[in-house]
Amino acid sequence: MFRNLIALLVCSACFAQTGPTFAERLGWKRTDRVLILHMDDAGMSYDSDLGIERVLENGAAKSLSVMMPTPWVPGIVHYLKAHPGTDAGLHMTLTSEWRDYRWGPIAGVLSVPGLADSEGALWDSVAGVVRHATPDEVEREMRAQIDRAERMGLHPTHIDSHMGTVFALPTFLEKYVQLGIEKRIPVMMPGGHDSYIQADRRQALLSQLKREGKYHPGMTLPEDPLLAEVRQMGEKLWSAGLPVLDDLHNTSYDWKIPPGIANDDAKLRRWRTGRYMETLKELKPGLTMVIMHCTAPTSVFSHITDSGPLRKADMLAMLDPEFQAFLKQQGFIVTTWREAYQRRKRAR
Repeated sequence: MFRNLIALLVCSACFAQTGPTFAERLGWKRTDRVLILHMDDAGMSYDSDLGIERVLENGAAKSLSVMMPTPWVPGIVHYLKAHPGTDAGLHMTLTSEWRDYRWGPIAGVLSVPGLADSEGALWDSVAGVVRHATPDEVEREMRAQIDRAERMGLHPTHIDSHMGTVFALPTFLEKYVQLGIEKRIPVMMPGGHDSYIQADRRQALLSQLKREGKYHPGMTLPEDPLLAEVRQMGEKLWSAGLPVLDDLHNTSYDWKIPPGIANDDAKLRRWRTGRYMETLKELKPGLTMVIMHCTAPTSVFSHITDSGPLRKADMLAMLDPEFQAFLKQQGFIVTTWREAYQRRKRAR
């Protein structure tokens, strides 16, 4: 969930990229559409781990990231040790959003007091982190999460951000980028043409203006000046020897399940598979990360969150033979952060 990052990229007409895509700079062809099909929230629960493992073994998505402060981290780490070579990064976790199922900072409350609420857990919203935490506390916690992963024998292939928290403030973002550069760990950063992000946000802005009665045909939507800064960070990461994304597909968590199908796996799978195929067709050439939350909900999961059917739909779609056939028919190239970094090492 990177709505804060996406907020940096709103209100622009499609960016006309004149230079090579980052995918091309990594050795793919200029016309190639390269995907990192990425599963968030590994370690959050038994159900999350189970869904991710099923997809890794039989589905289309081959990349994941682990939430180090969460309860089922040992389970997924043991699985990863038994399956070396899996593309597994860290989902930098600075929030704990559920009401009755929570986790605290790895660094400890005394070390990062601004990251903890009255229950000793991480704040339940990005806004809470912005109001209370300092950039140094954010950095300290991210380092603690990397240290725990390394101590457990998990050497992350990349880092990204749970709920997009590190993108909420420029000072947070700088700590995140610098940490990746220092540790030589690829960083989730859509520093390329960002065509899908822009189209999504452009439509959202138009809808908002129409609701408010402020839209008139032919009006020009200004580009947010921060867009250029995000691209500059992409070039900074590239110059430091790390791969960079051209685009980010992060709308699936907001897709609303049609009435009457939440408890029907066949209908849920068809709906979700269709939505993925519809939106992936819109992607432009380049390296795009596609974010999802593959989960196999047990009877307990509904006591954590009501998002179980939505997350199960992701798992079902990634396991759907029709979706895997679609990827081949459309000529998509599915890669991983691990391969992207190896290609970056060979690139100029």
